[in-house]
Formats: sequence, C-alpha cells, structure tokens
Amino acid sequence: MDTVDLNSDLGEGFGQWPLGDDEALLDVVTSANVACGFHAGDPVILRRVCEQAAAAGVAVGAQVAYRDLAGFGRRFVDVEPHELTQDVLYQIGALEAFARVAGTRVSYVKPHGALYNAIVAHEEQAAAVVRAVVEYSADLPVLGLPGSAFLRQASDAGLRTVAEAFADRAYTPDGTLVSRRLPGAVLHDADAIARRCLAMATGEPITDVEGGSLLLRPDSICVHGDTPGAVAIARRVRSELTGAGVALAPFAG
Repeated sequence: MDTVDLNSDLGEGFGQWPLGDDEALLDVVTSANVACGFHAGDPVILRRVCEQAAAAGVAVGAQVAYRDLAGFGRRFVDVEPHELTQDVLYQIGALEAFARVAGTRVSYVKPHGALYNAIVAHEEQAAAVVRAVVEYSADLPVLGLPGSAFLRQASDAGLRTVAEAFADRAYTPDGTLVSRRLPGAVLHDADAIARRCLAMATGEPITDVEGGSLLLRPDSICVHGDTPGAVAIARRVRSELTGAGVALAPFAG
C-alpha cells in the first residue's frame, strides 16, 4: 500500500487578523507546518495551534522564514548566513516551547516562502538553515524540494530529508515551482488537484506548466491553508487518496 503524509501551513494569522481555518485543516492533514512568528503567527496563535495539533494527533513542524511580517515571508532577504542560522534557531526554539506545553514537540523543520525557494539554489543560505537544524537537533527531519541545495546539504550533514510536492502549485519542467507572480502558478480546481495528488502519491506523472510529463514521488504533499476554498480542497485531496487505498501518516513522530 502506498503511504504519504499530508501537510499544511498553519498558524499564519497575526493578532486580530485571522488567516485560514487551522482547526478544520487539522482534521484533514497529518503534519502541521506552524508559523514561528517571523512571517506570521504570534504567541497566542502558536500556543493554540500546538494545542489543537496535539489533540488531533497531528505532527508539529517548525515553519521557519525570513523576518518579513509585512511581506508574509515571500520576499527574498539577503541576510548574512550566520545571522540566518540564529534566526532559524530562534524560531524553532519559540515553537518548541509552545509544543512542549501542549504535550507534543517540534518533530521536523520546513522553510517557508521565499526562504524555501531561495535555498533551492542559494548554497550559503541553505548551509545556514542546515547548520541551525544540526545545532538544535540532528534528529529533526527537514522537509523541502527534491533536488534542492537544501536537501543535498542536509543529507550530507546526516539529517533525514523528506521530499515534498505541492498539491495546488504549478511546476516547471525541471521540477521547480512556477513563481506566484506568473499566471496559473496556483491551481484552484479541487477535483483536478485531487487527481494530481493521487498521481503523485502512486508514482504516476503529472503535467507541468508547459504540458510535458513530470514524475514526482513525494513523501509529503502540501495542501495550502491560505488559498480560497483551502479546506474543501484539502478534504477533496484526502478523500481521493484514501478512496484509492493510499494510507495517510505523518513522516515524523
């Protein structure tokens, strides 16, 4: 039987401004990438999401980002590598405090937004993030894009690497994500998204942005929580996978 993890970015509100339906998504996914306060999230939100994830039996991951609240972490920041390492450590530690109080723990790390995309090729920043995880705990898996400098360096450092694919994002022929600035970068048809997730999970190709065939075999599939109809899409994806006999389970305990 094929097995895959479903993850989603949660805790991305700030103060009085909510974003997404964390509680509903925690009934769907098996892993929660929780914002750590740099691109979104605040202490009240971090604690609430950790408590909800613990109650739902969902694995908690630290979604680390550039210090960019105004840009939601989607703008590249040319931060010095040593500083970036400390920023990542700070975020993991903050989330760990709330996870521990909730009776769970941070069980993996996933970069967010522009940082995620930058360390596909940016060797120095990739090394900075890897260094932070290794210094915090070499037992923490890292979630990222297959073929990225980040996962290569993480593997070289002895970390467990977890290959991720995105349910609702368009892909280039080389397996990278189409920029959100371009039309068609984000998909919205729930049925089409569910079908492509099933293909990903069972080793079948999907169609890239140029109409070609692209084979992805992810350990975890991300269903975004901040797009229109996110909960309905996530539920449709889960139904499609389980209906086809694909087991859903977190990759990290």
